[in-house]
Amino acid sequence: MFHGEIHQNVRQYINGRWETSATTGVSTNPSDTSEVVAEYARADRRQTDAAIRAASDAFPHWSHSTPQRRADVLDRIGAELLARKDELGLLLAREEGKVLPEAVAEVARAGQVFKFFAGEAFRGGAGAGGGESLASARAGVQVDVTREPLGVVGLIAPWNAPFAVPAWKIAPALAHGNSVVFKPAERVPACGWALAEIISRAALPAGVFNLVMGSGREVGQALVDSPHVDALSFTGSAAVGERVLRGATARRARVQLEMGGKNALVVLADADLERAVDCAVQGAYFSAGQRCTASSRLIVEASVHDAFVARLRERLKALRVGHALERGVEIGPVADAERLAGHLAWVDIARAEGAEHVWGGEALERATTGHYMSPALFLAEPGHRIAREEIFGPLACVLRATDYEHALALCNDTPFGLCAGICTNSLKHAMHFRRHAEVGMTMVNLPTAGVDFHVPFGGRKGSGYGPREQGRHAAEFYTQVKTGYMLA
Repeated sequence: MFHGEIHQNVRQYINGRWETSATTGVSTNPSDTSEVVAEYARADRRQTDAAIRAASDAFPHWSHSTPQRRADVLDRIGAELLARKDELGLLLAREEGKVLPEAVAEVARAGQVFKFFAGEAFRGGAGAGGGESLASARAGVQVDVTREPLGVVGLIAPWNAPFAVPAWKIAPALAHGNSVVFKPAERVPACGWALAEIISRAALPAGVFNLVMGSGREVGQALVDSPHVDALSFTGSAAVGERVLRGATARRARVQLEMGGKNALVVLADADLERAVDCAVQGAYFSAGQRCTASSRLIVEASVHDAFVARLRERLKALRVGHALERGVEIGPVADAERLAGHLAWVDIARAEGAEHVWGGEALERATTGHYMSPALFLAEPGHRIAREEIFGPLACVLRATDYEHALALCNDTPFGLCAGICTNSLKHAMHFRRHAEVGMTMVNLPTAGVDFHVPFGGRKGSGYGPREQGRHAAEFYTQVKTGYMLA
């Protein structure tokens, strides 16, 4: 009863034209594996190279376009995404598995991102008059510092946020005058195609925006290797990100990486426990835990540890897991069979290492055959693998802390550094935590997985590399600085 229209015409978009290729793949609905959501053509290296050449040829004209031209394009894209958020949210829920309200909200956020960067085309960055005019140390000399676009930007996006993450890469790239080759994840070709189809009708010159779908080994590697790709922005696993970094920097391309996290939510003894449990549930389990900002380590002060765990267990027992389009469902399926098997294997690993099982971690059967799993909770020690490695699924662990200082030390005891949260009524501890948590983003009495679209996003340590994404700070990656001297 939840089936929708199959997108059978999912093709590449290269140099202003829709193209196809012989090799095809399919995406299926993780809530109902009998439903094919999309049949799509995989690009090969030849088509990827053609897209890169088209972007390179289009760059000179687009890089000198007016801020008004770029703003109009981005505003048009944003307006259509907002107008079609329900329709596109339905597609997202079917293909990726987010529950429908989350999926609709993600599409709306993508629209807001494009609208924001329509304004950025005027407010600052390349060609927008956002530079500085400075007095020189020498008499009679004027100094101007300006920003210019980079050139061709390769954008490699993940499957877990197939509208929002591409939006916050594509929109600033275009706003600042770059041309784009966009590779969505193979898991979500219909979402990538739907976004590209909207962009294709936004009056961009041919070649400024290109879509190539295919494997990371072929399409992604072609973007990394090409001397005509001036910058690469990648969101995905740490292992793949490291390969992108090595390959691209070897030829001195600019690189931006977002590679996930093992994020902590600290709960202190003075916290409002109901609010803390809400933060834990939303941060760790919504979107089936498939968010780089998920709070998979819950660090709880000893005096409230047992009470917090008891309340959290009751909340997990009450959560509804099911078809992403079913009304009232709070957690949809995980993305595919391979990930479900991996998450279930993590449950076995946790038990084998001696972590105490509190709730969940079982495969579930529903009316439709899908990749369903009950949200899992363990009591762990800092050395357990479930407390150290990113799982990217609906599994979290609780670590006991003796006091605030111990909790902060546990929070920072990780190779990742994307985000961290704290639940407390102490202004002193909240302010200290914001300063001393070794992460790129902090939350106080909020879930770790809620971020805004107009402010910087990114992490430290193993979570990120290069300038931040989103907001006005995006100009640091998508533009280059030029200093000009002139005799007055």
